[in-house]
Amino acid sequence: MATTASLANPNTFSSTITHRQQPPASISTFNAFTSTKQPSFKTLISHKTPTVIRHASVIAAAAASDSPSSAPATSFHGECYVVRDNIDTDQIIPAEYLTLVPSKPDEYKKLGSYALVGLPESYETRFVETGEYRTKYPIIIAGDNFGCGSSREHAPVALGAAGAVAVVAESYARIFFRNSVATGEIYPLESEVRVCDECKTGDVVTIELEKSVLINHTTGKQYALKPIGDAGPVIEAGGIFAYARKAGMIPA
Repeated sequence: MATTASLANPNTFSSTITHRQQPPASISTFNAFTSTKQPSFKTLISHKTPTVIRHASVIAAAAASDSPSSAPATSFHGECYVVRDNIDTDQIIPAEYLTLVPSKPDEYKKLGSYALVGLPESYETRFVETGEYRTKYPIIIAGDNFGCGSSREHAPVALGAAGAVAVVAESYARIFFRNSVATGEIYPLESEVRVCDECKTGDVVTIELEKSVLINHTTGKQYALKPIGDAGPVIEAGGIFAYARKAGMIPA
C-alpha cells in the first residue's frame, strides 16, 4: 500500500496516496488553521528552534541549529502505546470534542488531553492519564485500517497535541493518512509486518526515519518500515500549506 506522494504541486498531493478511504474533494476545511493571521500551527512548530522542542518526548538524532536549513529530526524514541485493528476517528477523538479549535493554544492543549479517550474499556491503560494534557507514549503502534471512520482533521491534531510524534500501523484509512501529512502533526508510518502483535504498551522503541526501521529495545527485535517518501518534508515543515509557502508554491 503506497504512502509516497508527489509534491511537485500541492494540489496533486491527495490524489497520489493509495489508501482505503476516499478523501473529500478538497482540503478547504483547513482554512480555519491557515488564515493570514494564524498560519497552520506556525507558533507550535518552528524550524528556527531545535527539532526536539516539537514534542518533549522526541529525541532527534541530529538536533537542529538556529538555521532554517538545519537537519530535521531523523530519530524518535520512547515508550510505545499499542492498539489493534480498525481504530476509528471517533475513538481517536470523540465528536463531542470537535468544538475545540486547534489554532487556539489553550484549546489545542485541551484537545491533547482527549486523545484516544474513545477506546473501549478493554484498553486498561489510558493513552493520556486523567488530569494530564500529554501522553508518556510518543509512538503509537497499530494494526490494520488505523484512522477509519469519519473525516476529521482533529484526529491527527489531537494525537500531536498529546505529544505523539508517529504512528506505526499495518495500514491506514486514506483520509487519516492525508490529514496527518496535511496538518504536519504526526508521521503516519507503515510497517512491513504486523508489529502490533509483537509489541506491548510500555515497550521502549526507536524509529529511525532515514533507515525506515523500528527497533524494540525491550524485546531486541527490529522491524522494517515502508519509507515515508516525499510526505516526510511536508510533515517536517509543519503541514502542506507551510511546505508550500516554504517552497514558494504559494505566497508566504
